[in-house]
Formats: sequence, structure tokens, C-alpha cells
Amino acid sequence: MKHKRALRAAVTIAVTGALAAGMTLALTSAASAGTTLGTSAAEKGRYFGAAVATGKLSTSAYTTILNREFNSVVPENEMKWDATEPQQGQFNYSGGDRLVSHAQANGMSVRGHTLLWHAQQPGWAQGMSGSALRNAAINHVTQVATHFRGKIYAWDVVNEAFADGGSGGRRDSNLQRTGNDWIEAAFRAARAADPGAKLCYNDYNTDGINAKSTGIYNMVRDFRSRGVPIDCVGFQSHLGTSLAGDYQANLQRFADLGVDVQITELDVMTGGNQANIYGSVTRACLAVSRCTGITTWGVRDCDSWRGSDNALLFDCNGNKKAAYTAVLDALNGGSTPPTTPPPGSGVDTSAWYVLLNRNSGKALDVYANATTDGARISQWTRNNGTNQQWQFVDSGSGWYRLKARSSSKVLDVYNFSTADGAAIVQWADGNGTNQQFRLASSADGYVRLINRNSGKAVEVQGSSTADGGNVVQYADWGGSNQQWQLVRIG
Repeated sequence: MKHKRALRAAVTIAVTGALAAGMTLALTSAASAGTTLGTSAAEKGRYFGAAVATGKLSTSAYTTILNREFNSVVPENEMKWDATEPQQGQFNYSGGDRLVSHAQANGMSVRGHTLLWHAQQPGWAQGMSGSALRNAAINHVTQVATHFRGKIYAWDVVNEAFADGGSGGRRDSNLQRTGNDWIEAAFRAARAADPGAKLCYNDYNTDGINAKSTGIYNMVRDFRSRGVPIDCVGFQSHLGTSLAGDYQANLQRFADLGVDVQITELDVMTGGNQANIYGSVTRACLAVSRCTGITTWGVRDCDSWRGSDNALLFDCNGNKKAAYTAVLDALNGGSTPPTTPPPGSGVDTSAWYVLLNRNSGKALDVYANATTDGARISQWTRNNGTNQQWQFVDSGSGWYRLKARSSSKVLDVYNFSTADGAAIVQWADGNGTNQQFRLASSADGYVRLINRNSGKAVEVQGSSTADGGNVVQYADWGGSNQQWQLVRIG
């Protein structure tokens, strides 16, 4: 299989509403259907991306489509091992940096592809084995993930490590021969290097429930049970003229393990069923709440590694194909992340929300995915991670606890402090008054979170706009760093 990849960006859905003092938030839905893939996907809380060859960024016909239609990019080759470390210990990030710069200039998220893979290794690594290769591989993960830290929405940490056929086992490779724990070691190294990035395993021929996908499922389940840091699974979805009948069910079973799922390299053989398959894949992603986005492997048919398969959404002249219309219709017909409850009622205590700070645009975040009592709360670039998802737990009389999806712990003013600047942390839910907050209205649908014990507001300290900025309490003065937008994502 030829190789590549891509990633996310979620445009927020405005939460509008009215709050009187002590009253509850009213939410309204998005006004209209999107007219491009990226905007329509964002209205559903997802990204729609494309794999990019940076050499084509100087081609206006290519970038016109890319910048108009997509809100996420992934490098085809520029972040692979042979490109980033051509000589041992000598790193070259020029291609990856160019793509990141383009993405940042155009409001796109970046999906990193790929840290470790049995293919496209530099010659020096191909000649290594045993502990020497293991050490070199882990150093590579650490160096590359550190270089791009804070700029990557999600990494394909490991790519295509499982064998085809009916065994459900690992692929024989030089990396596999360093020891069966090499994948775990790679994920742990990636988390240490970039705590804010989603960490994904990515593979092909996993589009339905089969021996290979089940082998991967068992690995993910094991990792989750032992605390190995895996956040998502990528399904490449290089498709022919049919789609597995259990495609959606396969996505859902992985999501049920507590990881996100992503369609990472979608392309579909030309023919009478192409548009139907594209539409079906899109609808399947929309039906699985933890399917966070779709990436096509390329922009136009002539950019595709599949040649005469004409497998993408735009022809070589940049015209939208029937498959494009099928995808856009599916996105616009799919369920928008509900902004219920209806006007005048309270927040939906069964829903999960991302809270975005008005001053910085960043999300309320349990730092480094911690699960311990006392772990600090920060702001971080929105990635819809479980450590950025919050549920309102009703304490009665308009007061709520905010529970983190990643840890099941709640926001807490440390040690019942009533002082300005006191730390906001997470702690086991004791329903204490220092864990209870009410929603106070600010303009344009933003709210302030007022603590019941102290009467102070949750704010980003010092109006920081940086990733990792501290979240504390401070006297309620209505500043933009005290205002939060509630974006329902599931």
C-alpha cells in the first residue's frame, strides 16, 4: 500500500442563549448548512481533511481547492522517518514545517503522519536491529514529536503494524523483531514528547469486522486497560467498488473502548457506486459520536496514488464530482451536534461540552490527560480530546459540577480557597460547594462559571493565550478571560 495521511480542525458551533442571574443557559442551533466540506463538517463537530504533498502548495489550482474545501491537512510523506531523519541523529523538518505554516495561515488543523512504520525507513535504520533499532526508533519518536509539539492535532504514532490475512497478529518487521512491546513504547514516548496531541494507531484493510481489525481491537482494549496512552484509531479506508456492511458497526465497537475513530486516507474506486460509497462512509462517521473526522488521500484525481482509479472528490480540472455532492449532502443531512435543551431550559446533563475561552479561543483542559486528584486545569488548543470534554452534573438550584470525561473527576477550587488566584484543579466528586458552579450570562452567548463556595469566577490567569495557561478563580469582573462558550459535541 502506498503511504500518506491527514487531520482535523473543528470550527465551533456558536452556543447562543440567555441567562438571567441564577437562571440557566439557552442554546440555539447552527443557522444554515455548510457550502464546503470543511465548514459543513465543522457544523457537525468534525473535520474534513486532505493529504497534501507540499511541493504542490505552489500550484494555485491545487491550493484554491485545498484552502476552500478543507479544514485539516496531513502530509503525504514529509513527516515520515526517511524524510525527517535521513541520517541518524540529523533531522530535517523543512517539509513538515512548510505544511504546518500553511495550515496555521489558513485555519487548518494538522494530522501528523507517521512516527513509526515498517516502510519508508531511512537506509541507516533498515540496516539496524535489536536494541540499537529500538533505541533509535524511540529517539526518533521523541525528537519529531517534540519538534512539532503543540502544532499537531493527532499523530499516527504507529502505522500498519498488523498482518493481512486471517491471523489477526502482528506484521513481521524489523520493528516487531525488537520486541512485542515496541508499539506501547512508541505511544508512551509520544505522550511524553507532546502531551497535547491525540495519539492514534493507523491501518488499512480494517474497514469491517475481520481478523485484522479484531487483532487491532484487542490491542487497543489491552492498552486502555493498562493505561497505555492511546487516544484514537485511524481507518485508512482505501476502498474498491463496495463497502463492508459492518463498516459503521466496526467504527462503533472501537469507539466503545473509549477512543476516537477517524477515517484517515479515504479514496474510492471510480464507477457507478463511487458516490454512494463516499456518502455511506460519511454517514457512518456522523452516526458514531466519537468519529471525529474524515481525510481523503489527496485533493484531485491526478494527485492520487491510485492513478486511473480516479478515486477522489475532484477531477484533474478541479471540478466537483458526484462523489463530492454525495459527501456534502451527507454532511448537511447528518445530525448537527444537538444544541438542545430548548430555549429557556437548563444545560443538558446527558451531553458533553467543550468550553472555549473567549479571550484565547482555547479549550478548558485537564493538563496532560491526568487522572489524579489535584491535577491542574489549563487551557489548550481545542482537539476535542476526552480531557477537554465536560459534563454538567446537577447539584440542584441552578448549581452544577463539571465532570471531565477523561478522568470522571470534577472541577474543584483547591482546598475550598476563597482567594483570588486560587488554583482550579480536578478532584473526586464529593459534591462540595467548592465543586459547584452556576452559569452567569455574558454577551453573545458566552457565560461565566461562578463558584458556590467563593463567589469567584473561573478565569485564564493573566489573560494568557498560550497552551498550558493556568485556570484559576478570580473576582467576577466579566473579563473576556472569564467568559466561556459551551460547544456541545456529544
